[in-house]
Amino acid sequence: MKTRDVLAQVPQRTLPRNSLAVGAAVAVGALAVSALVNHQLAKRAERRNPPVGQFLGVDGVRLHYIERGEGEPLVLLHGNGSMIQDFAASGLIEMAAKKYRVIVFDRPGYGYSRRPRGTVWTPQAQADLLHRALEQIDVSRAIVLGHSWGASVAVALAAQYPKSVSRLVLVAGYYYPSIRADVIGLSLPALPVVGDVMRHTISPLASRLLWPLLMRKIFGPAPVPRKFARFPSEMAVRPSQLRASAEESLLMIPDAFSYQGTYANLPMPVVIIAGDKDRLVDTDKQSQRLHREVKHSLFIRVRDAGHMVHQTATAAVMSAIDSTSEAGPRKSQARLR
Repeated sequence: MKTRDVLAQVPQRTLPRNSLAVGAAVAVGALAVSALVNHQLAKRAERRNPPVGQFLGVDGVRLHYIERGEGEPLVLLHGNGSMIQDFAASGLIEMAAKKYRVIVFDRPGYGYSRRPRGTVWTPQAQADLLHRALEQIDVSRAIVLGHSWGASVAVALAAQYPKSVSRLVLVAGYYYPSIRADVIGLSLPALPVVGDVMRHTISPLASRLLWPLLMRKIFGPAPVPRKFARFPSEMAVRPSQLRASAEESLLMIPDAFSYQGTYANLPMPVVIIAGDKDRLVDTDKQSQRLHREVKHSLFIRVRDAGHMVHQTATAAVMSAIDSTSEAGPRKSQARLR
């Protein structure tokens, strides 16, 4: 008998034909369970952290905001991934409310503000929305402060509605396009279909695991202050808020391209403040460069501070707000925490 005939008689072990289908079913089941868990966690987060302010309807978009104090209006715009409670935890709202009428919005998609899918929420789109919101609450002119991505919205508001912005305070902003490898990973949940699956299944769990590492990076070199424990991190990792954050990560570099030629034309006093050891945004290539281009600007470099300068050097940021009326051509100042 030939060798091939002998081999033909030996029973051959093969994988079951439906093994791939079984594997796919298990994967789908795991994703479904993950989605259910994340949905329940998001609902629990909202039960434990109910709205802290009021609601306003603007062109079909529900915005959540708070008001504190009396005096000249001061609008605070938070960064990517954040919400009203960031400024509240920092103590800046309480500090500013002694002198100003402080208005803080949850930007679209964050906290309890909606983010309809039919709009690309560029800084300009958000500026248009917030301008109409301010009109509804009888604010025709205000100091506007933006932190990080919120600084881009503040610039858009000032550029498009200069008569509505008396002074501008830009905190740890990103103003000029640069190579950012982290943007790719952060933007994935914004992709159609695949991103939707990710933000309901994998992304919230991964975000919870990576949260301590992210906090060390954005606060560093300073430690995360105890007061930041008031910030509801469980709200920040909800699928809805992760979509907003991913979309803004995706828009970050293109928006910097589109706005970099507008800064020199800002007519109002501008105060630029940033930590000199920001690990997320290069202070020299961003804030320092912006100061050189904006004629009526004051640059405050906070020593030994990182990206969350409003949290770790709150008094310096409050001083920056008060200094806006004094901003002049190419003045520079360093402040210690």
